[in-house]
Amino acid sequence: MNLAYIPSPSHGVQYLGPIPLRAYAFCIIIGVFVAVWFGNKRWIARGGQSGTVADIAVWAVPFGLVGGRLYHVITDYELYFSEGRDWVDAFKVWEGGLGIWGAIALGALGAWIGARRRGIPMPAYADAVAPGIAFAQAIGRWGNWFNQELYGRETHLPWALHITSSEGGRVPGYYHPTFLYESLWCVGVGLLVIWADRRFKLGHGRAFALYVAAYCVGRGWIEYMRVDDAHHILGLRLNDWTALLVFLLAVAYIVVSSKKRPGREAVVEPGVSDGSVREKDTETGADAETGADADAEGEEKAAPAEKS
Repeated sequence: MNLAYIPSPSHGVQYLGPIPLRAYAFCIIIGVFVAVWFGNKRWIARGGQSGTVADIAVWAVPFGLVGGRLYHVITDYELYFSEGRDWVDAFKVWEGGLGIWGAIALGALGAWIGARRRGIPMPAYADAVAPGIAFAQAIGRWGNWFNQELYGRETHLPWALHITSSEGGRVPGYYHPTFLYESLWCVGVGLLVIWADRRFKLGHGRAFALYVAAYCVGRGWIEYMRVDDAHHILGLRLNDWTALLVFLLAVAYIVVSSKKRPGREAVVEPGVSDGSVREKDTETGADAETGADADAEGEEKAAPAEKS
């Protein structure tokens, strides 16, 4: 018996009369709110209009939820379509089961549709919301804690997760809290993207690509620790191979994009920023003006001199 451990909730559902309030769903909702709120702050800082991130999120979030569920159901189809299973359970998102790979892929498609309708460059939008998405994932992983799912191998470390439920093939005991590992890793990824973005002025989708690459590194070793059923290819879990492939694609994008389009976009929202992006100098802390507004100000100062 472990003297110190992380206890599991006895249940993840509270009832308000006949209405079930599920902790898993609340974690997802709070995560989405944080992603939109923080993305909006970053978008405004780059010269965009307040509310644009939320408008595009109206497209991105539903697509992301559908994509996440589709990826989970397809890769774990035996949980829903094998003998003795009820295929209707595939629609019960509140019971857990969202694949981040499908969520990001289809969520990006929804964001692209929303951005195109607003005339927004998709790479600039992706850069703005990247760290917020990482923080949203960190919050969302706590939904797995409430559901007592997605834990790692057995351990007797002081921070072991105590699983008490025996439903769904679970074996009560003490396990690596992989939900916590991934949550902390995602917080680190978000902070890394914020730092790198300020330090290197990432643009044209490179901040988002950095988020993807950094997340894949952590997901690789965390996935390797998990003990839930999964498909294996050459001894590795399917999600490990997915993380490796996506990591390579993200790094390749950063390298190629840096050579073709260095620096940041001058205009992130046509008609609002008008070529002006106000940034804070990381060394002096002073505001710096770039783009059309700075040029216009220079012309206005020069005009009186010409008249005199």
